[in-house]
Amino acid sequence: MIEPVFSAPWHAQVFALTVHLSQEGHFTWPEWTETFGEALKRHGLAKELDGGDDYFEAWLDALEGMLSSLQAASPERVEKVSLAWRDAYLATPHGKPVHLAD
Repeated sequence: MIEPVFSAPWHAQVFALTVHLSQEGHFTWPEWTETFGEALKRHGLAKELDGGDDYFEAWLDALEGMLSSLQAASPERVEKVSLAWRDAYLATPHGKPVHLAD
C-alpha cells in the first residue's frame, strides 16, 4: 500500500496553490524558499517541526505573508476569508462539501 504524500488534504492544497502561483510568475521559487525558510525559523523557535500540521502552518504563514507583500491579499482579507471558511465548515454536515456563501 502506498502511503499518502500529504497527511491532510489542506496540506496538498496549500502546496499546490504555492506551486501554481510561482509557475504563473507571481514569485520565483528562490523567493518562495527564502520566505518559507524565514517562516520555518519563526515557527521552529517554539518547538521542533515534524512535517505535519505545524510544518504546513508555517507554509501557510509564509504564503499569506508573500501574498500580502505582493499586495495580492491583505491580512484583513485573508482573515475575513479564513473566518468565512471556518464558519462554512462548522455549518456543513459531515461528509458534505463545504461551500462559501457569495
